[in-house]
Amino acid sequence: MLRPLTLIPVAIFAVIAVLFGVYLWQVGPGGKDISQIPSAMINKPAPQFNLPAIKGLPEALKIPGLKTADLKGKVSLVNVWASWCPPCRIEHPVLMTLAEQGVTIYGINYKDKPEDAARFLRELGNPFKQIGVDSSGRAAIDWGVYGYPETFIVDASGHIRYRHVGQIYPHQLESLILPLLKQAAQPAADAAKTGKTGTSKTGAAKASNS
Repeated sequence: MLRPLTLIPVAIFAVIAVLFGVYLWQVGPGGKDISQIPSAMINKPAPQFNLPAIKGLPEALKIPGLKTADLKGKVSLVNVWASWCPPCRIEHPVLMTLAEQGVTIYGINYKDKPEDAARFLRELGNPFKQIGVDSSGRAAIDWGVYGYPETFIVDASGHIRYRHVGQIYPHQLESLILPLLKQAAQPAADAAKTGKTGTSKTGAAKASNS
């Protein structure tokens, strides 16, 4: 017969197993979208940062580093990625498609080796207009990032309008990302028509798998 003390670890393991099973059901057939995580950064200015360019890129791929001021002037995506991140590799063709459609994409390369990041871009293509190297991880913390990849929509005034946790799937381009980019551009279009400036407060904080 098992002693009561020996049953405690078994009971704890059983509880953890049940909770993990519930989580898997939620993100699977239960339909929970793990990208639906609110962000305190929505409708706030992008954090201050000034990141250097990736070293060792071939001449054809050389692009500048990235700083906060670069995000002003037009609606853009900011994508936090790394060569060691498998979902980043899976997502990359989606970013290439967006870039081919004229979407401005900036990259923050998180805690990566320069040679690995350069190889990643050589092999898969470069959808980024500029890339900042976040070797310390400080910029990612300031953006509130804790999963990779993460993508933000930033409007022309430099305010964050949307945060997407995890990879962007192909079906989300038409149903989610492109409409949100259009929405983020609307305040600037309205301001141009009326001669006024301002910032919309209707930013999206959650993603959808629809």
